[in-house]
Amino acid sequence: MPTIKINKKSLENLIGKKLEEEKLKDRITYLGVSVEDFNKDEITLEVNPDRPDLLSVQGIARALSSFIGVKKGLRKYEVKKSGEKVIIDNSVKDVRPFTACAIVKNLKFNDEKIKEVIDIQEKLHITFGRNRKKIAIGIYPFEKIKMPITFFAEDPKKVKFQPLEFNKEITGLQILSQHPTGREYAHLLEGKNKFPFFKDADGKILSMPPIINSHDTGKISEKTKDVFIECSGFDFSVLNKCINIIVCALADMGGSIYSIELNYGNKKFITPNLEPEKMKLNIKYANKIIGLNLKEKDIKSCLEKMGYSYSGKNVLIPAYRADIIHEIDLVEDIAKAYGYDNLKEEIPKVATIAEEDKFEIFKNKIAEILIGLGLIETNTYNLTSVDINKKINLDVKNVKLENSKSEEYNSLRAYLMPSLLNVLENNKNREYPQNIFEMGVVFKKDLEEKTKLSILLCNNNVNFTSIKQVLDYLFLCLDLKYFLKEKELSAFIPGRAGKIVVNNKEIGSIGEISPLTLTNFNLEIPVSAFELDLEELFKLIK
Repeated sequence: MPTIKINKKSLENLIGKKLEEEKLKDRITYLGVSVEDFNKDEITLEVNPDRPDLLSVQGIARALSSFIGVKKGLRKYEVKKSGEKVIIDNSVKDVRPFTACAIVKNLKFNDEKIKEVIDIQEKLHITFGRNRKKIAIGIYPFEKIKMPITFFAEDPKKVKFQPLEFNKEITGLQILSQHPTGREYAHLLEGKNKFPFFKDADGKILSMPPIINSHDTGKISEKTKDVFIECSGFDFSVLNKCINIIVCALADMGGSIYSIELNYGNKKFITPNLEPEKMKLNIKYANKIIGLNLKEKDIKSCLEKMGYSYSGKNVLIPAYRADIIHEIDLVEDIAKAYGYDNLKEEIPKVATIAEEDKFEIFKNKIAEILIGLGLIETNTYNLTSVDINKKINLDVKNVKLENSKSEEYNSLRAYLMPSLLNVLENNKNREYPQNIFEMGVVFKKDLEEKTKLSILLCNNNVNFTSIKQVLDYLFLCLDLKYFLKEKELSAFIPGRAGKIVVNNKEIGSIGEISPLTLTNFNLEIPVSAFELDLEELFKLIK
């Protein structure tokens, strides 16, 4: 989990109240944040990844002041119109298609505050932005920029600028090999014919996301009063949350928030949007989950303690909260506000004898066998993108969510293999071989759930024989016999694929992943794989 260090005096000033050391530690813990170290000047905290809004002293202070009753309820932030524009060129569509932007004015920077801004940026990069893959953030001195700004993509050999803390101008391509940050994040632009850039109206380059800012226009100092902020990535809704988190933190520093118009060709958007989201809350459901009998006024008080507003069974959620996806998330915060230590333990009236589920025992045995072969177990999300099956040329459609919060996770997966290929894609900068497996649930059209096993071998020497050897060893350990029925299957190379058959029943597929599928996942190393129905295999053994 990410760790942040905050200045104790700054925290107390932002809260507006000084707390005794033990009480302060206790209240911070109630927010779901672990206190790692505590001294008279500095507090080290470990923050859960689901609360990116707490990755700054401003975020912690905001949540604490509400929790202890200094300033309860929904925090409101004014957003003024700047009249400025950012033009998003169509050339970024296939590289890094979206951005969300804002301007914050009237800031008073010193060394401490500059450090806080850099910390917010880097912690969001690492966590919420998944090491810049999902989100890249740029913060610039606004006085050095001539509006409007253009977000565009270009051949990196044709664009030159001086990157941050570098002694000369070099091309975008050279940055990936000559600049330390460029070398660290080069894999994020690997294989791209064009790189994304921000430039101002005079043609000055502001940055090359997700790598580096310009030394000329991308470095804030104590003289900086106004800043331009941009978040770029692949999901506009996620970028909106990120920009909201940053501008609210800067507003808590004393800044004034100004919106920017984003021109996406025929479409126009205004960011940041700090209007709270509305969600219905069923009080009966909340009481059932927590095990209480709270009245509506008690629920209202608990929610206000956690920074929400409540009226007429509707909860208004702050625009900087990225973790509230379902009603259950609100219920969790009500329980926190009520106090876990106030919940009474009850012994169940039903007497049972505990026993480990036999299917789980079977899965553990499978895992032990595969780990013994040197494979690494992964655990990916049940949610995935509705378009992911296109990458492996499958006709089967994922079950789409009705009200998805993100394009990246808008459906229930139908196969494990695409998720594991994503794992390989995200780890191209790691050492090979990468031999991985997963046992997880997949979902069919009728919402039938199946537990499957998928194994991927990835290195320069893998082929059909390699993956078949793993299958042979697995079935030998399970004392089962199988045979392969040759069949052409999407995602696999024709003639090097087949169905796994046990007792005349097809329970899975095996083969070498086709070059087209590898290209779709930006992989350059051969991959062999199989996926089989673990529940059917368990029935056969029983």
